[in-house]
Amino acid sequence: MTPAGPEDVPAEFVRALRSLRGVPVRPEVVLDEVPGPARIAPYSAALTAEVRTARRSVAAQDLASGRFVVLYDPEGQEAWDGSFRLVTLVRASLEAEVGADPLLAEVAWSWFHDALASVGVDPHAAGGTVTRVLSQSFGALDRREEQTELEIRASWTAWDEQLGPHLTAWSTLLCTAAGLPPLPEGVVPLPRR
Repeated sequence: MTPAGPEDVPAEFVRALRSLRGVPVRPEVVLDEVPGPARIAPYSAALTAEVRTARRSVAAQDLASGRFVVLYDPEGQEAWDGSFRLVTLVRASLEAEVGADPLLAEVAWSWFHDALASVGVDPHAAGGTVTRVLSQSFGALDRREEQTELEIRASWTAWDEQLGPHLTAWSTLLCTAAGLPPLPEGVVPLPRR
């Protein structure tokens, strides 16, 4: 397979990527473009994100991180039941008592559905996993407190090229996992300078 040049990229994929530009995110969210995976679909693009306590501070803490991947196959894929597939990852550190909650996985999965519903997206052919990892240190590291990490992996099919609401929902999911309170009704995050 030879790499596609800009003139070889389907217009539908270009329009989908353009729909992501300018999507407002909370000031705590820092987005970066990264290469998409090469073998899953003929066309892909990806964003990574970090949710931080402060945008540009050495003392800022990372609250959550993740990845948002757009896959496009002009011929569609049977498993996707469509041409556009969105694949996301969210990772966040949790307090030990929250991580020990037996309902954590169900609650975290409900965050995924709530985030999409908040922007009017009904995820088609959605699937995913919620994983929690408990780390306990020993020996020279035994002074460290137990750490619990939550990982939400989800994918779903988008029916059209308007992917902005999907990115907004993923950003909301990141902030929820990071423990940030929701923005009040009618409050819009200020754009980055």
